[in-house]
Amino acid sequence: MTPSTSDILWTPGPEQLQSSRLVQYQDWLAREQGVTTHDYAGLWRWSIEHLDDFWQSIWSYFDIQADGEREPALGQRSMPGAEWFPKARVNFAEHVFRHATSQQPAVIARSEDVPLQHIAWAELERATAALAATLRGWGVGPGDRVASYMPNRPETVIAFLACASIGAVWSSCAPDMGAPVVLDRLRQIEPKVLFAVDSYRYNGKPHDRAREVAQLLAELPSVEHVVQVDGPLAQERAVDWRQRTGWHATVARDASPRYERLPFGHPLWILYSSGTTGLPKAMVHGHGGILLTHLKEMALHNDLRPGDRLLFLGSTGWAVWNLLVGALVTGASIVLYDGHPSWPCGDTLWRFIDEQEVAVFGTGAAVLIAHRKDGLRPRDYAPLKKLRTILSTGSPLPVDAFEWVYRDVKPDVWLASVSGGTDIAACFVACAPTLPVHAGEIQCAELGVAAYAFNEQGQAVIDEVGELVITQPMPSMPLYFWNDPDGRRYRESYFEIYPGVWRHGDWIRFTPYGSSVIYGRSDSTINRYGIRIGTAEIYRVVEELPEVLDSLVVDLEYLGRPSFMPLFVVLQPGVALDASLTERIRQQIRTKASGRHVPDAVVQVGEIPRTLSGKKMEVPVRKLLLGARLSQVASPDAMQNPHSLDFFATYAKALDLGGPGGTAL
Repeated sequence: MTPSTSDILWTPGPEQLQSSRLVQYQDWLAREQGVTTHDYAGLWRWSIEHLDDFWQSIWSYFDIQADGEREPALGQRSMPGAEWFPKARVNFAEHVFRHATSQQPAVIARSEDVPLQHIAWAELERATAALAATLRGWGVGPGDRVASYMPNRPETVIAFLACASIGAVWSSCAPDMGAPVVLDRLRQIEPKVLFAVDSYRYNGKPHDRAREVAQLLAELPSVEHVVQVDGPLAQERAVDWRQRTGWHATVARDASPRYERLPFGHPLWILYSSGTTGLPKAMVHGHGGILLTHLKEMALHNDLRPGDRLLFLGSTGWAVWNLLVGALVTGASIVLYDGHPSWPCGDTLWRFIDEQEVAVFGTGAAVLIAHRKDGLRPRDYAPLKKLRTILSTGSPLPVDAFEWVYRDVKPDVWLASVSGGTDIAACFVACAPTLPVHAGEIQCAELGVAAYAFNEQGQAVIDEVGELVITQPMPSMPLYFWNDPDGRRYRESYFEIYPGVWRHGDWIRFTPYGSSVIYGRSDSTINRYGIRIGTAEIYRVVEELPEVLDSLVVDLEYLGRPSFMPLFVVLQPGVALDASLTERIRQQIRTKASGRHVPDAVVQVGEIPRTLSGKKMEVPVRKLLLGARLSQVASPDAMQNPHSLDFFATYAKALDLGGPGGTAL
């Protein structure tokens, strides 16, 4: 089936096609490997039908430096349990600094309280080597965990690269996360070193983190050293953290760069799931899998070229930060944007992109949606001559936001909606510079990603909404979950519904011509403004309040509809929900969980629907509020309190549920 041309917003021209890294790779593949493909669809089919050959070609094309042997690509093919390049030894940081002779800056950093910084590749490598030597002197070695509680600034990048160079395992939490949420993560992995900022500035206001860091240290006995990175309040008061060393002391003494070549599957970093059911899952990714995946994704799919400048908005607790830092392996410069995108005014971000000659700009869809709503028209004040690509992720991008970009930002930009997961620190469905952009659609499944939509019978379907599944292994799938010795949580997370097939938890529809549309989460994970958080993390802090007996939260994000997240609370007998209590609930979430997850509405209810086993019925409530009939969402026989759903059925009628494009009251 051929797509309609009426919704095509952009098509690559001949010059862009020939200069794209994807076309150059296809030409190399034909010339050096004898593999000829005539279009992207053919290339994708070859990549999943000849999985070993495809990943060997990525190894060769990007000239991976390694010890040992590069064959076989797949020593063990099963899912879970796939073993990639079992005889090879690599180091992620070593491949970053293959570009150390570049004359372009490695890092450009913008902060609300620090002057603009340009950091040369040579200086980045010098600081990385110096910090790595300090860590070695503290006894940190391969496999030791190092944690970060820092914003998006150069010190965070340097600390990660230093860890990677010696084989220590990196773990990052954003400083706007409350101490209880951070402890849920870091207690599991028992870090040996903690990098922490004492304060940061966001939206023009300083935020003191000294007390939160002290709480972390009090409850993390494994931490032997804490490195303080000064924030805007550092000169106003001292901090009393045990085993504290100032940042400048850790990078003061030069050292020769050393990169430990490690097994392909040696842990590089630990990312975390949202914590919907119990503790967040601590997902471990490997040096080699991330190296190959980020080269493929950032270079071939996002067309990032040596010397390009990439800005990807996102906190250090979101996987897009890992993608941003990973882009260094392509030879591109990365731009760190530490602060609110609309501070001090609405046009700040776009003017900055223009002034800093950003070529590829990535952001959560919520930013583009908000700027459209605010009536911004960047093309009137920011020519954006260097900007080729805008990447949108985190949540579905509605058609009107696509149209706003082409009308009010830049008419010839390549707007690429992409979707992946913290689970793989990369994308499943994304973009290709050789394909057209259709309004509201994601261009393609990524190379080497056997992505399909499965119906309830486990059959692949086209032009029907189904579960996003991956039927073959990928190098960036988690090696394992930390503190999951028998792999039970790993299997339950992805392989319980379709044995041997990865189920990701997104509703997706693939078109007959290979593009796709994401319709939100098929489970109860909250995906708020591009940041995933588990409902359990919200319940934990809300139900600390003495007035709150029980609670339930759902996010009614849906394609084309603004996110609307109501929080339902059961209060102590005789307590009524007034403005004061509502504000206290919001403040509790803001300070102890995340400011991004403050609900749009707080609603008092008599009881929370629960299953016979006592589980809160988040998914049925979400379906009900999105327009499903009461009889469709739950069986009364499977509930402790079936009449509790009656309130939510009534509440749903107060919402505009007219399908995509509706708004919540």
